[in-house]
Amino acid sequence: MTLVRFVRKNAFRNKRRSILTVLSIGFSLLLLTLMMSVWHGFYIDKGSSESTLRLDTRHKVSLFFLMPSYYREKIRALPGVTGVVPQNWFGGKYKDDKSNNFFAQFGTDPDEFFKVFSEYEIAPDQVLAWQRDRAGAVVDTDIAKRFGWKIGDHVIIEGTTFQVNLELNIRGIFKGPQPTSSLYFNQKYVEEALPFFKGKTGFFAVLAATPQDVGRIGPAIDDMFRNAPEPTKTETEKAFSLSFIAMLGNVKVFILSICGAVVFAILLVSANTMAMSIRERTREVAVLKTLGFTKRTILGLFIGEAVTLSVIGGIFGSLAAFVLGIGASHAGGLASALKPEPITMLVALGVAALVGFVSAVVPSYHASNMGIVQGLRHIG
Repeated sequence: MTLVRFVRKNAFRNKRRSILTVLSIGFSLLLLTLMMSVWHGFYIDKGSSESTLRLDTRHKVSLFFLMPSYYREKIRALPGVTGVVPQNWFGGKYKDDKSNNFFAQFGTDPDEFFKVFSEYEIAPDQVLAWQRDRAGAVVDTDIAKRFGWKIGDHVIIEGTTFQVNLELNIRGIFKGPQPTSSLYFNQKYVEEALPFFKGKTGFFAVLAATPQDVGRIGPAIDDMFRNAPEPTKTETEKAFSLSFIAMLGNVKVFILSICGAVVFAILLVSANTMAMSIRERTREVAVLKTLGFTKRTILGLFIGEAVTLSVIGGIFGSLAAFVLGIGASHAGGLASALKPEPITMLVALGVAALVGFVSAVVPSYHASNMGIVQGLRHIG
């Protein structure tokens, strides 16, 4: 019998305990993988190459304050700016208040929207149809699939923030690099229904010509309106998204705390399993030494068993996280960050192997150093 086969058989000699250990580690790795995916999606992933060229300009105080629409042409005149499109949050209700019926709605300019968001894939004839229909709208592919919408469908969105209902015609369906869970309509629709909203904009999406221009355009915009009644704050699209996450609190500390607790829980589970397994096999260790097994070999056998159980649990947990992440990514928005990347799954498996190793080192070391006579006399 080879050492590998010996490790495999001993790892599952007590099937019930081993299966429960694998499931416990798997569930912990599932949570760990999802948390690391969120960390990667929020703080490491830079997005598409097109998104790195975009900045968002909003009111310096808060998103709740609007800016004059004429800021758009002033921003467009700055060197390095190739496109500026206004965006206004509508926040209406589709059907009811159930979470599965929620999606974002933005008023914008159909003539320039897809020039600034060039990575969004949509048929040119659909863009033209949207531009020609004041009540037209375009939606993300996943939203259209969720509600069964098709080109030409009539959609009614009840106004909650603004006292006007949107009666829109689906003129286009686009697909982005990541699901956006968003609907875009012509902002003039709301301006004509609500006169006080005319000439106001929530924020501007600004497209820079080159990555070098990104660093110059932001300060230039804010300097331009520094002494205006409505001063601005301009940041990259990634930083703008993170500002929404910051409203939830210190997300970084929250994620790190959960990851630390998960790793500690895995360590306790694995250490307890290995301590019980090794204690039950004290006399077996003495027999192995009698047969000529060295301390190093016995140490390797026990550590190999712990690492095997941990890695198997890690594989199940990572695969489960991958499946859940794919499902969550179709919801769009912040949920898309739950989709694990291959590197995240590999890190999770590495954590599982490391925890298995650390949990088995101490009990395995004591077992390998036990004398033959002392082991044969052990009763337990």
